[in-house]
Amino acid sequence: MSSDTAATTGRRVSPVFLGIVAITAVTGWAVWTDFASTPGVAVFLFVTAAWIVSLCLHEYAHARTALHSGDISIGAKGYLTLNPLAYTHALLSVVLPVLFVIMGGIGLPGGAVFIERQRIQGRWKHSLISAAGPLTNVLFAAVCTAPFWLHALDGVPRDFQYALAFLALLQVTAAILNFLPVPGLDGYGVIEPWLSYDIRRQVEPFAPFGLLAVFAILWIPSVNGVFFDAIDAILNGLGIDDIHRYCGQELYRFWQGGNEFCSVSP
Repeated sequence: MSSDTAATTGRRVSPVFLGIVAITAVTGWAVWTDFASTPGVAVFLFVTAAWIVSLCLHEYAHARTALHSGDISIGAKGYLTLNPLAYTHALLSVVLPVLFVIMGGIGLPGGAVFIERQRIQGRWKHSLISAAGPLTNVLFAAVCTAPFWLHALDGVPRDFQYALAFLALLQVTAAILNFLPVPGLDGYGVIEPWLSYDIRRQVEPFAPFGLLAVFAILWIPSVNGVFFDAIDAILNGLGIDDIHRYCGQELYRFWQGGNEFCSVSP
């Protein structure tokens, strides 16, 4: 295979990603039309597939920005195909974030694409590469919340509203967690180019444990309360009320049984 052919293949959208998009579309249609006999299952599949799509787009944003910033090796690694299996850690990129959504209803930052930073010149470019991923979550959250803050919910089925509200919750939590200036997260990657060499060298050993430290801190009840109060305030500001958030998560967890309150709420 020639280098040109390999480069073209490395940038072609993966059938795996297209399959996930198709699942999102079909299950979204099932939620909208109330086609599924068990709406919770349709919501679960729709939100999970849409969440994986957002994870792929998050990593794609990192890779595409790195490519235009000077790392021409990105295409050969398959990062531009949107295939979640091509990421550096497929388990961290997809499986673990989905498990956290199922268990805790929180948007866990995904895995990583390996960027050859030595190919990239300029601190602003390095910062932009790190910021590109969580900015994708911000954009995804804006799309999910648009019907709410535009007051365009007329004609939108109730269960679909709940699904969008829960998906928005995941995107907002993912964006906030990713933007934390903690080693190993994108927020630290934004400020790292502006730190002195000595500080970067001292912080580097802690990078693999940054995300674990964040979640350990979130287990502290007072910190957890402040974090979710902030999430609630953001979503309220975007027009998503407590009922939509609560019922979205309840409907997503269909295995816990139906919720009569959500079934009769407008």
